[in-house]
Amino acid sequence: MTAYPQMTDDVLTVGQVAESLGVTVRTLHHYDEIGLVVPSGRSAAGYRLYTEEDLRRLQHVVVYRRLGFPLEEIGQLLADGADVAAHLRRQRAAVTDRLDELAGLVSAIDKALEAEMSEYKITREEQRELFGDNFDESYAREAEQRWGDTEAWAQSQHRARSYTKEQWEQIKDEGDEINARYVRLMRDGVPAASAEAMDTAEAARQQICTWFYDCPRQMHAGIAEMYVADPRFTKSYEDIAPGLAQYVRDAVVANAARA
Repeated sequence: MTAYPQMTDDVLTVGQVAESLGVTVRTLHHYDEIGLVVPSGRSAAGYRLYTEEDLRRLQHVVVYRRLGFPLEEIGQLLADGADVAAHLRRQRAAVTDRLDELAGLVSAIDKALEAEMSEYKITREEQRELFGDNFDESYAREAEQRWGDTEAWAQSQHRARSYTKEQWEQIKDEGDEINARYVRLMRDGVPAASAEAMDTAEAARQQICTWFYDCPRQMHAGIAEMYVADPRFTKSYEDIAPGLAQYVRDAVVANAARA
């Protein structure tokens, strides 16, 4: 509750009351005029003077008003003979209800904001159905931890959110075709440093640039090192064809060196 200022001769002027309770002098005049809070005294010059009892009543009025009660209802509440403790319990219950309401509102806003900031046009279930075992949300979390503060990450997230299921299907089809090219070259014994393999690596890099983020050749080479260093990435290539992870890594590195 608001602390009272030091009273002089046990009364306060309207200006002192207004300052202590955060209301305007005009509001206090209005409360007086409608009989809601009538000051108990007047100075020799006719100015309103408030006693401690007046302040206590006014304090209840201020709290009820901040809780949204209309003045007429506040007048009825104060006229029902309830003691101070009863008013405080009522006010506490009203504040608690408001807190619960606001907490629910904040939660709803947070969910809406999260959806607005991170909503994809393809659901997680559709992504999992499309990419199978290669779709793992832990990859995304780890990638964000590692590169979340980079321009490439921001660019990738911005683009990815805008893609429809049909566009993701196109992305997958293009990736599958690139991997099929790698496999054909590897099985035909074409070296990873050959022009054909490097051209395939360049196609893979261009797909990244087109759909996700600007990926210079040296950055692409750095990513390719993960194909053999991270067992999860290695497995995704080895499941396509044994030895493919190393072959792709070598082709990407060779393509970077060629530039």
